[in-house]
Order: sequence, then structure tokens, then C-alpha cells
Amino acid sequence: MPELPEVEVVRRGLEAHVLDREIATVQVLHPRPVRRHLAGPEDFAARLVGHRFTAARRRGKYLWLPTESHDAMLAHLGMSGQMLVQPAGAPDERHLRVRFGFTGGGPELRFVDQRMFGGLSFAEGGAELPHEIVHIARDPLDPAFDDDDFVRRVRRRTSGIKRLLLDQQLVSGVGNIYADEALWRARLHGERRGDRLRRADVQAVLDAAREVMTLALGQGGTSFDALYVNVNGQSGYFDRSLHAYGQEGRPCDRCGTPIRRVAFTNRSSFYCPVCQPAPRRRAGRPPSGN
Repeated sequence: MPELPEVEVVRRGLEAHVLDREIATVQVLHPRPVRRHLAGPEDFAARLVGHRFTAARRRGKYLWLPTESHDAMLAHLGMSGQMLVQPAGAPDERHLRVRFGFTGGGPELRFVDQRMFGGLSFAEGGAELPHEIVHIARDPLDPAFDDDDFVRRVRRRTSGIKRLLLDQQLVSGVGNIYADEALWRARLHGERRGDRLRRADVQAVLDAAREVMTLALGQGGTSFDALYVNVNGQSGYFDRSLHAYGQEGRPCDRCGTPIRRVAFTNRSSFYCPVCQPAPRRRAGRPPSGN
């Protein structure tokens, strides 16, 4: 799933190509991507035609495009969603779901989604922040992110630090890839409990998350297949710079110990068993399998 750097790359592309252009047509070619707009595809289209997107904004993994009417179109890319800017005469993509045409011609905006876990919706009055995402925390690259508050809240929790990094009500935009990379940089095991970490430990992993996502952003994000691309259809290449995620069996770039993979919820975690030692089990606590 695209994480903060990938979504930010798309946001910047939208900001460069679709703002201040009057929407002439909206074609919903499959109803599922607009399923969260309960009034239906025709109403979704009617609410946008004749308006202009005035900005491109992001909160964590969510994008929204405000209009001059102070409403917005909210977007989530899901597993395979793509926002593409294409010439009006370009062949349709196989999984094209929604097409936006603009007055005066020029490039179209297309929402393409193979697996259709992503989607678009109309957020009435949502120009500043759609009400659907008010519960989503700010992300580490947001200038208004409160480091001290994050550190305090983490140190009150008994969950492992990786699980806390993925809690979108604590911090948004950090997914599985960048959580593993941040923990590797901070030399912390993902099962270290928040309430047993020092302030310096929590700040270190937050700084590492900020650092790794900034580096990924500079390389267009992380692409493991053709499903994540920017608005011009290009893949990111930060996957070449990963130290932990997806590196099972390869030597740690710091100490040479083979990277390990363990099950984590329905996904995997990757870590160095030497640089990121597992927390000690207390008497009577069952082994975790790590």
C-alpha cells in the first residue's frame, strides 16, 4: 500500500497539473471506487462538474482536492490506486475507473485502480479538512506535528513500538515499510513496549521515520511493482535503498548479520537480530516467536 512518501509524490503531481482548471466532465466507469459517496456515481459527478480544484492537500495517506465552493474531493489510493494525468486522446488504461475532463481540453485526470480497495468521495464543506479524516493524526513531515505530545503518548502505551508507529491516531503516514526502516535506523526492536522506552528512544525512532520518508520522497517513493506510480506513470526507486524491509537473509548493512523476517499481524516485519535485540521476556511471559 502506498505510504506517506508515495502519496506526497502524487499530491505534488496533482498540484502541478490539475489546479484552477474547470471540470467539464466526470465519467464514473465503475461504481465501486465511489462507493463511499452514498448518493451514487451520478451525484458524485454532478457535484464536481463546473468547479475547479484550488489546492492539493494530504493528511497521512489521504489526499483531498478542495474546490472554490469550499467542498473537496477526498481520495485514498488503497492497495493499487493511481491518479494519472494523461493526454485526452491517450488509450484508456485497463483498470480506468473514473475520468475527469477539463474545459479547454488538455490533459485528463484519471483514477486507475486494479484491486479497487481505494476510492474517491465528495466531502461537503471539506476544503480545510474533510470530516471523514478528522480522526487521522498529523504526520512527521507536517510542520505542525507535535513531537513532545507524540513521545508522551507513546510512553503511556503498553503496545510494541512498531504497532504504535502504525496507529494512525498517534501518527499518520507511516506504514509497514517505513516503520521497519525507521526501527532499523533507531536500533529498536518492534516489540519494545512504548512504556518501557526512554524519551530519547521514542524521539530517535520518530527522527528516523522523518529521515527515511524524506529520503524516499526525494527518490519518488518505493515501488515493488507497477501498481504504485506518480501522476506521469513513473515508479519510485527507493526500494534500492532499503536496509531492513524485504531484506530477509541479506547481511545487515551495519553489522553483517542476516536480516530476519517474522510474522506481524497479516504482514511481515524485518529486522537485524543484533542491532535490534528483542526485548527480554519477563518470568511467566510466553515466548513471542521472535
